[in-house]
Amino acid sequence: MDITKEDFEALVQKVVAILPDTFKSRIENLEFIVREYPDIEILKHQHLYGRGTLLGLYEGVPLARRGPGYQAVLPDRITIFMFPIIEYCNMSGEDIKEKLRKVVLHEIGHYFGLSEKELRTMGVA
Repeated sequence: MDITKEDFEALVQKVVAILPDTFKSRIENLEFIVREYPDIEILKHQHLYGRGTLLGLYEGVPLARRGPGYQAVLPDRITIFMFPIIEYCNMSGEDIKEKLRKVVLHEIGHYFGLSEKELRTMGVA
């Protein structure tokens, strides 16, 4: 599948843009980044080095854990890894837009404080 990084980034932004206002209005201090691949340090930190790959990653303080001391901090980050998603879709036959939607929603779920188990139950794992 041939897709440019710019087109991929536009797809990520499209997923965020169509979030229901109930969720979109609660998102603050969060940035979305597209990288080609996760680096080895990220894979090691996530206990995936040599065992798998990563499609997306949320880094920050989940909204549910923010208290009055949460001020003047750098934005939380959701990183979406372009080529692992493309490779997954090429192998599985899943539509890239649908897989990307699931990955973005999954990471936004972590931003809201949802666990892996909760996200699996919701069908975005």
